[in-house]
Amino acid sequence: MNDTSATARNTTLAPYAVTESCSRGRRHHEPAPAYRTEFQRDRDRIIHSAAFRRLEYKTQVFVNHEGDLFRTRLTHSIEVAQIARSIARAMHLNEDLTEGIALAHDLGHTPFGHAGQDALNACMKDYGGFEHNLQSLRVVEELEQRYAEFSGLNLTYETREGILKHCSMKNAEALGELGRRFIEKQQPSLEAQLTNLADEIAYNSHDVDDGLRSGLIDVEALNGIDLFREQHARVCSLYPDLPPRRTIHEVVRRLIGCQVIDLIETSTRKLEQAAPADLDAVRNHSGALISFSVIMGEKNLELKRFLRTRLYRHYRVHRRSAKAAQTITALFEAFFRDLRLMPDEARQHVILLEESDGQNGRARAVADYIAGMTDRYAIAEYERTFNPAI
Repeated sequence: MNDTSATARNTTLAPYAVTESCSRGRRHHEPAPAYRTEFQRDRDRIIHSAAFRRLEYKTQVFVNHEGDLFRTRLTHSIEVAQIARSIARAMHLNEDLTEGIALAHDLGHTPFGHAGQDALNACMKDYGGFEHNLQSLRVVEELEQRYAEFSGLNLTYETREGILKHCSMKNAEALGELGRRFIEKQQPSLEAQLTNLADEIAYNSHDVDDGLRSGLIDVEALNGIDLFREQHARVCSLYPDLPPRRTIHEVVRRLIGCQVIDLIETSTRKLEQAAPADLDAVRNHSGALISFSVIMGEKNLELKRFLRTRLYRHYRVHRRSAKAAQTITALFEAFFRDLRLMPDEARQHVILLEESDGQNGRARAVADYIAGMTDRYAIAEYERTFNPAI
């Protein structure tokens, strides 16, 4: 992209937005792209990655094979990107960077959602633990093998920063430049901040939709939650004869809309008050500048608590979570004990990491293999490994 085009594009952004000119660049130098921005290149590499394609068959709440209409990690990531881009555009922030962060934020998720992550973390407790946020970063920095000159996707610093939403001090110290903001208690870019909250908007609203579709929660119970009740009452008043399924779609649409509007208006006011001159001022601010209002934050928290209690801890979801934990744990223990049970490529990865980092490397490579599985592949591997009839 020539300098004139980049300059013209940057003039449409707020002074505190991330621009190509203020980017900290890539770990491995590459010539600038000809007809797209550096952040568009990031987005395109994420979309073309194997890890992104595998998200189609990874659990959000419901295991992939339970129904064609339930969200998966892939549809969730696309929905986060759509919401985040809308917010970024309204606030004159960098849409391309925002989209890249949104599409990459779940690349490191295990099969079977949070149940899979918790099980793999337990397996890795003596070897550095497992956290999907760090695994997403590991995917884009090391595990994707697509390019001749480097491992990973060689994304810009700003996209990688946005993927890493939180980090322990111990892990931050090992991450070099990327971990410095946690040590120095700096803020990430506004694009990273808004994508984090767009993620919340997406999964809260769409888990309501999937929970109702599954029959694990009902409208009567949700009407005890302020955020849902307000939108449901409004829809029923405007469209009293609307069929139930269309009513829910309309309510969910409005749930997203009211949260997005609150986030934009609240964050705009905060930015006007703080008046950051540039990106450095955003990073050095005492706290996040993208947020919900106090009232919306409380309503959002109430909905989260409801979903945690009534949906995520529902006995039918818990049964699946227990099966997921059993599957992940059994596979980890079997592969860690006997590498010959693993496919050749995965086994070679384990051998390489074990040579460089001993038992910790062996465990990390086994975790890499399991974390990269889809739900159905993990189930198939479990059957192939433990079913004597196969």
